[in-house]
Amino acid sequence: MSSQKRVAFLGPAGAYGEEAALIYAPDDERVPYPSHQHVAAAVEDGDADEAVAPIENSLYGTVADVLDFLIESARVRIRGELLLPVRHCLLLQPGVKLSEVKIVTSHPQALGQCRKYLASRLPFARQESVGSTSAAVKSVSLGERTSAAIASRRAADIYGLEVFEESIQDQDSNITRFAVLSREDHPYTGDDKTSLAFDFHSDAPGLVYAALRPFAERRINLTKIESRPTGSRLGRYIFVVDFQGHRTEPQVIEVLEEIRPHMSLLKVLGSYPRAAWPY
Repeated sequence: MSSQKRVAFLGPAGAYGEEAALIYAPDDERVPYPSHQHVAAAVEDGDADEAVAPIENSLYGTVADVLDFLIESARVRIRGELLLPVRHCLLLQPGVKLSEVKIVTSHPQALGQCRKYLASRLPFARQESVGSTSAAVKSVSLGERTSAAIASRRAADIYGLEVFEESIQDQDSNITRFAVLSREDHPYTGDDKTSLAFDFHSDAPGLVYAALRPFAERRINLTKIESRPTGSRLGRYIFVVDFQGHRTEPQVIEVLEEIRPHMSLLKVLGSYPRAAWPY
């Protein structure tokens, strides 16, 4: 009989991170942490066996602090992924009218995902960022009546707020991709993805093309490519690529061996089963 895992997520209760953790690990011990950095560090430090952390949103893009942690970490790998449809709600204290709202608080990603709604319905309300959507709800439940939160319906139920309006995100197809973080990535399944980070020794024309060409030659499908600043100086970037395949497959090994000599950094962030589309 296997022992229960300890799974970290961004809390407190009612956050989308908790919902993702419930889907991924319904029978394990789920432990809330106050920030994405703390969630990932819990695995790095051995305080948690695994973690569920958002890594990308279909409207607002990459969750930079999680991706940057993975690039820098010597221990944490991506072991899995899951796709969570996100339905944001505007939450008010009972009896409060929209015209009374002066402050809207939520996680920065949630505020960004509801930009059009806020510009249209609450153009003069000040926006305040906090560590999680559920922290925003908890704050509004204990604070001034002129504050509102953007979060889930579950968070409203937990903290006693009213749902003024549901599905206020800018697009109905608002999906957050969560990564399952662990000390080891996942064995080969036959339907896998791999995330890879790389940088070059120098800056010259055609370097990115030369790095990606071997994937095309072996018909390995790239599903995402982006750049992250190295922090060393302006104009220097680390490139992050997701592609279909597992790091142990022969054609993937061939690609990595071919491009490695040209890289100052070549790091596999993890190979893991590809998540099913939630629709």
